[in-house]
Amino acid sequence: MCGDATNWDEDGYKESILKERDFQTRTVFRTAWAPSLNPNPDTLLVASSDGSIASYSISSCISNLNTHSGLSNTNNDRLLAQPSCFIQGHDGPTYDLKFYGDGEDALLLSCGDDGRIRGWRWKELTGSNCSVSSHGNDINPILDLVNPQHRGPWGALSPIPENNAIAVNTKEGSIFAASGDSYAYSWDLETGKVKMVFKGHSDYLHCIVARNSSNQIITGSEDGTARIWDCKSGKSVQVINPGKDFKLEGSVSWVGCVALDASESWLACSRGRNISLWNLPASECISRISSQATVQDMLFENNQILAVGADPILNRFDMNGVILSQIQCAPQSAFSISLYPTGVVAVGGYGCCVDVISQFGSHMCTFHCQCV
Repeated sequence: MCGDATNWDEDGYKESILKERDFQTRTVFRTAWAPSLNPNPDTLLVASSDGSIASYSISSCISNLNTHSGLSNTNNDRLLAQPSCFIQGHDGPTYDLKFYGDGEDALLLSCGDDGRIRGWRWKELTGSNCSVSSHGNDINPILDLVNPQHRGPWGALSPIPENNAIAVNTKEGSIFAASGDSYAYSWDLETGKVKMVFKGHSDYLHCIVARNSSNQIITGSEDGTARIWDCKSGKSVQVINPGKDFKLEGSVSWVGCVALDASESWLACSRGRNISLWNLPASECISRISSQATVQDMLFENNQILAVGADPILNRFDMNGVILSQIQCAPQSAFSISLYPTGVVAVGGYGCCVDVISQFGSHMCTFHCQCV
């Protein structure tokens, strides 16, 4: 039997296909829990490849999952969550989010492909009515920093280098950025000026963490090394080469992510499918861990390492590299893992998908982020 094509909307059909394709290829690059004294996590911030920053109520997501029949946590049937707040953070992908300070006085900081670091008062965002329909243009940032350009031998200016990650030191009033021009920058929050440039890497920077107890930062680069920097002098005090002392599996040579434990005495460096664990006071590599896929983000929880990467698995290792658990997660490739103080984990990645996993390993909710 033939269908009636009298009212067929060819343009509408094409538009729907393009929207679906765009939706499927969007990526969550960073998730961050909003500061709260509530033992039950509720507000999750999500930074996406379309430059948006959105906040989602986890309790609302769980409620919507429970009240809508037929919804389940399968790959083909997940909740399309409505954000409680939505802002267009950057022109191009937003790569990282950090909170500067705690409570209502905290600043929400972001960085992205446009070479900017932007900041919003968290109190204003939570009290505003910024929505997807306004394309996130309701509230302007109170902080807007732009990476410096470099002048070539004939006077031409380089493109503005992107910012791939940020870190903060509230005691010193500093924001640190890992940039695509191989430099790390220290910005003064009060003046909005660059107060230190860290030069030493020979290639693109992927990641950065602040070791505030020692007034240091640690960067990871495409050149295959991690460096520890003194923030007073701007000099590199130690170069860590995860591939030098061990024959690592796989051909990936860059340091994709770094993580510090709570004591800031242990450093984890990822290099392809491998993680090397370093005792910083002893300047010694203690162990190395191999995973099944490229590691794209990781963090410490007590004396354990949680890692996600280019497969849909949340791995938990002990400090000796023994696998303690492997939990299937929704994103087929995960770029971000964030931990709430009570042990709840959010994993974000490909398909603009976020999976929230309880401290017991159960899936609290899985949702797709809203599009502009």
